[in-house]
Amino acid sequence: MDDVLTSATLRAIRRILRATDQGSHRLYAATGLTTSQFLVLQEIDRRGDATPGAIATALQFGQATITNIADRLVGAGLITRRRGERDKRQVIMAATDAGRAALGRAPDLLQERFRDRFETLPLWEQAMILAALERVGTLLDAAEIDAAPLIAAGAIDRPAGPSQG
Repeated sequence: MDDVLTSATLRAIRRILRATDQGSHRLYAATGLTTSQFLVLQEIDRRGDATPGAIATALQFGQATITNIADRLVGAGLITRRRGERDKRQVIMAATDAGRAALGRAPDLLQERFRDRFETLPLWEQAMILAALERVGTLLDAAEIDAAPLIAAGAIDRPAGPSQG
């Protein structure tokens, strides 16, 4: 009996991992962006002009991570960076037309679908899911791993690539 439950649980975890990988591949195929790059670009576009600190706070990413991702987005021509007019130490980022076009090509993100569905669940069910997933993390020795609220595998500031999320 325990073996059946263990196998069913491992299959459920594997389905989540596969869905994450497939979602990342779909996003990359449509836009050439990783999930984290897409989210940064989306947040910059949503705000108009934005500082790295504001984006880091909004996405719960580290500021150094935002800087690394912004470097890649600038290199791809998807955002621009300029100095603030009043405070020259301030960096202002803005999406380019190419960046907005990339956003328009993107499929629905797995994490957006999850968030939309998860938020309709009763609070007690949300809490149960959170507790179960935190316990799974502990069982996998992953409780101490720092993770942004992002459904993607691997480091969040890695270069884009077909096998990267």
